Amino acid sequence: MPTAISIKDLHKTYDNGHRALSGINLEVAEGDFFALLGANGAGKSTTIGIVATLVRKSAGSVEVFGKSVGANSYETKLDLGIVPQEVNFGLFEKVKDICVTQGGYYGLPRRLAEERSEKYLKKLGLWDKKDQQARNLSGGMKRRLLIARALIHEPRLLILDEPTAGVDIELRRSTWKFLQDINKSGTTIILTTHYLEEAESLCRNIAIIDQGEIVENTSMRVLLKKLDTETFIFDSREDLLTAPQLNGFEIELIDSHCFEITLDKSQDINEVFSLLDQQGVKIKSMRNKTNRLEQLFVSLLQQSKIRQSQIETEKEAG
Repeated sequence: MPTAISIKDLHKTYDNGHRALSGINLEVAEGDFFALLGANGAGKSTTIGIVATLVRKSAGSVEVFGKSVGANSYETKLDLGIVPQEVNFGLFEKVKDICVTQGGYYGLPRRLAEERSEKYLKKLGLWDKKDQQARNLSGGMKRRLLIARALIHEPRLLILDEPTAGVDIELRRSTWKFLQDINKSGTTIILTTHYLEEAESLCRNIAIIDQGEIVENTSMRVLLKKLDTETFIFDSREDLLTAPQLNGFEIELIDSHCFEITLDKSQDINEVFSLLDQQGVKIKSMRNKTNRLEQLFVSLLQQSKIRQSQIETEKEAG
């Protein structure tokens, strides 16, 4: 499968001596919806900055659709759209003008820039705000305007850095739907987010970066299979005086209408429903206690910190 981004042995050390990246290797296939996750300061923004030619690498190579971002920066920028974490457009500019002006930076004729501005502002629910100053938009609408602006030149690759930070649930869900639609139409998307439910819902493949190193790089499906246990919360239709007794399952009563059950890899949720039905316990709803990816993410970062501590100890002893 053709590659949208190829990163090989990428290093970055800033002038103050901070080592942000320590030889990461990463490939994102064309057409993928890819999650790049990590804690604050892990190296996500540095990696994105190098891909976008906003940060100069210390060593290694980065290619976008087979072209080096160093030797072919103009061509790679045409293929790339960036939605930054922070709002960086003129707040006193009109919404439509922000998009049309962005099209001009990429050499679009004004008529085409206006057509695309209308197209994407309508899709993102902002067309009725086109003549308003950006400062009058809500936080969620400003995030959507960043997305519309990044798509004006219709890049093959879209990088989203925390695209729904501070956005309410309704806007977040509709933004997800929009991103899924453009991905299905062929746009490769790389997503960084602290909403791990967002990554699990949208992305097919994932890399986790910690302290400048890739600690996991696999498909979302394979990663979630590594989860050793999973806890579900059940809401019953009738009052419960005690928790249901299911042999082999760990159960805790939360209140008179709610209990939780923890399953390991060998246990089947269908067996739980069968046993509950035998006891006459009628279930109204069920949900995960915590996001599955969140459990794995925390576990992987803990393991990474233990490894780093061991390496440092060995160096000092050594």
